Amino acid sequence: MNRQAFLAYVDEALASIPERFRDAMTNIAIVVEDEPTDRQLHEAGVDPPDTLLGLYEGIPLTERTWAHGNTVPDKITLFQGPIEDASEDEDDLVIAIGETLIHEIGHYFGLSEEEIEAIEEEYWRGGDDDDAVG
Repeated sequence: MNRQAFLAYVDEALASIPERFRDAMTNIAIVVEDEPTDRQLHEAGVDPPDTLLGLYEGIPLTERTWAHGNTVPDKITLFQGPIEDASEDEDDLVIAIGETLIHEIGHYFGLSEEEIEAIEEEYWRGGDDDDAVG
């Protein structure tokens, strides 16, 4: 898939995020790269052949102090190659982009991997299971 088509799906995924969350996202760049760098993999604790679909780099909102300001933007990177490789078809690709973007935005808002996984689990179960976290 060419980059322009991939970016269009990223834009659609971003537009699907509730407005109150989009409005709360300030000083953050959302970019697309082909593949994660060796440094990004190392810093994330990922050993090849495993890879990353996305990466949040910055200071989560929950860890910022009153003096936080005049900083470079936080960054969410979506890695097109790994997302495409993990997707069976175009519908699967759209889902993977949305899930990856939401996952990384969760880190921006200060959620841990475990909290994000619990939210994703509840979402996929439809939220009507008595054992749902939340």
